[in-house]
Amino acid sequence: MGVVKVRQNIDAEVRPRLIVVGMGYVGLPLAVRGVEAGYSVVGLDADKLRIKRLNACDSYIEGIDNARLMAAMQSGCLHATTDSCRADAFDVCVITVPAPLRDGVPDLSFVECAGRSIAPHITRGATVVLESTTYPGTTESLLRPLLEAGSGLKAGDDFHLGYSPGRIDRGNPDWHLENTPKVISGIDAESLRSIERFYGLIVERTVRVSSCRTAELTKLLENAFRHVNIALVNEMALVSRQLGADIWEAIEAASTKPFGFMPFTPGLGVGGHCLPVDPSYLSWQVKSLLKQDLRFITLANEINDQMPARVVERIIRGLNDRGKPVNGSRILQLGLAYKKNAGDIRDSPALVLAHSLLDLGARLFVAESHTDPYLVPPEITQVELTEEEIRAADVVVVATDHDDFDYTLVAEAGAYVFDARNRCRDERVEVL
Repeated sequence: MGVVKVRQNIDAEVRPRLIVVGMGYVGLPLAVRGVEAGYSVVGLDADKLRIKRLNACDSYIEGIDNARLMAAMQSGCLHATTDSCRADAFDVCVITVPAPLRDGVPDLSFVECAGRSIAPHITRGATVVLESTTYPGTTESLLRPLLEAGSGLKAGDDFHLGYSPGRIDRGNPDWHLENTPKVISGIDAESLRSIERFYGLIVERTVRVSSCRTAELTKLLENAFRHVNIALVNEMALVSRQLGADIWEAIEAASTKPFGFMPFTPGLGVGGHCLPVDPSYLSWQVKSLLKQDLRFITLANEINDQMPARVVERIIRGLNDRGKPVNGSRILQLGLAYKKNAGDIRDSPALVLAHSLLDLGARLFVAESHTDPYLVPPEITQVELTEEEIRAADVVVVATDHDDFDYTLVAEAGAYVFDARNRCRDERVEVL
């Protein structure tokens, strides 16, 4: 999306006030869009480096380029800070902080911290929305008591409260915050109306659901669907070669069916904040409350988690066939991010692959064109993707298929190429 003209005709002092807690891949686009929609926005984040970069108009999110960020900052209507005291007198507050898993158990400490920090600043008529991915019941059972205790006000009677799951597909040029339908919910009818008024200015379409629990479940369902289907094609990929069949060609052929099929492609597994975490949130809650197992999710975890090890096995065999051990071999890996055209390496299976190869004694070099270099672990040596690097490698591994990699050059110059994403499309290349 290009630069959007900020609504300058509204004086910053009379604009409604929006607080965004958590300036990550969900929060930053929302904050910038809030300015464009007529709000005076304060973005809160505990990461001092993030705040420094924002105030320098240096974006770290693919969907928000520097020009668009600069337009919002220079309007005087976007302020980035670590100081939660700047959250005073807000009209709307949206919480978009992480909610990771710790040893298989949901860690809602960031949500709790955000709730406690904004609670003293809630005034009558204000609206609070949680966007962090979590299990059904979090908004009403965990966040609501924190807000009420810290504000001395009652949700529903004195202020509005609801849940709306974030829907950001990083690296997707076609779908972004504005044109992706926004699921919304509230703890009561008036809360829902207030939340709908807010998001009606932010996005093109809102989708009401009847309760916060249903909205929370919606996010988990969406990601469990992707997780399970990725596991399905990964398992099919592992057996298709032994059956003498081409899984990639089969997926392309099946995709011609105009009904009843949605294409997913094999790879190293799943990564980022959502897919490795969200389905497990649901599985944990079902296990804790209902004493039941969600067997599809458990199986999907097992299949997807094993994919980096399976790729390592294939690379070892490929090197052995060429008379080389993995120990001491020079390996060029393309990509560390969990998905193409994104820079996020959180829980990335490509990062797992890199560390596995290092543990085996490989001399590993990684070309990664989207991740900020300061996020890359220091034990990983980064290089540019050049013909010289390709020719120097004993094996080139396509781990993340960023569009800006030259796959024709990789196929032509590489002595041995293992393509886990089927981007080279060359008969000399070994594919997953």
